[in-house]
Amino acid sequence: MSSTPDEFYRIQKLPPYVFAVINEMKAKARAAQLDVVDLGMGNPDGATPEPVIKKLVEAARNPRNHRYSMSRGIPHLRLEIAKHYRAN
Repeated sequence: MSSTPDEFYRIQKLPPYVFAVINEMKAKARAAQLDVVDLGMGNPDGATPEPVIKKLVEAARNPRNHRYSMSRGIPHLRLEIAKHYRAN
């Protein structure tokens, strides 16, 4: 069963991926010899500090962390979401 582009017409309605747009803007600015200070999402420029790794290992070894959270969420947010769905 092969798919045709017509079957995915809704994808064309999606807005552009925001980080792709930002990357394009940065590339254009750099190509224009402008100084770009990127404070956005990025890759680390160094190794993860050892205390962070130790804490991650400790948390991964704790069986209490091997299940779903019992949190019922943020009460005010849940109320507003419920109001939104009731109204629509």
